[in-house]
Amino acid sequence: MTEPSYTLIGAAQTRAARPLWMLEELGLSYTHVPVKPHAPDVTEHYPSGKVPVLLVDGEPISDSTAIIQYLADAHGRFTAPAGTIERARQDSLLHCLLDEFDAVLWTGARHSFILPEDKRVGAVKDSLRWEFSRNQARLVARMGDAEFVAGDVFTIADIVLTHCLIWAKAAKFEITEPQLLAYFDRLKQRPALRRALSKPNA
Repeated sequence: MTEPSYTLIGAAQTRAARPLWMLEELGLSYTHVPVKPHAPDVTEHYPSGKVPVLLVDGEPISDSTAIIQYLADAHGRFTAPAGTIERARQDSLLHCLLDEFDAVLWTGARHSFILPEDKRVGAVKDSLRWEFSRNQARLVARMGDAEFVAGDVFTIADIVLTHCLIWAKAAKFEITEPQLLAYFDRLKQRPALRRALSKPNA
């Protein structure tokens, strides 16, 4: 069976880092188009202009989480099988991360440089930092002593969480839980992540 042709559109400094990391973990061949959101290479396939977009034999898939879940399912790695309790736990944690980590950081970014200046509310970031700290404590309680987010094996949930922690450091959102700091230090050492983050930016 011939492996699909993969083209990943989006600069490594965006959420495109997530599927870049996944492609590197899987050891797949792919083409990387390192462009910013709303570039013609993006809007050609996804009119909203958001990155990343993955072209699979020319067929576009948008949203970083959908992309990494597709790749995990297609290649049978870094995900629990659909229809299992383990997959339900993984999905539960993944959606928690999107709601309580990604969304908080994204709101902070929107009120820092994305929204028009007259629509930004700078003071909201103090509330968001408090929420981010509270959400870390809740996540650590759910993780318990597990090495990874969803248990004892690396999954796509770890890609999302680690990327959020990278984003948090860049945005000056403090990582307040020692367990998460230790987790972050471990995950940053993965060679596939280092290769992904070394990819070109726009």
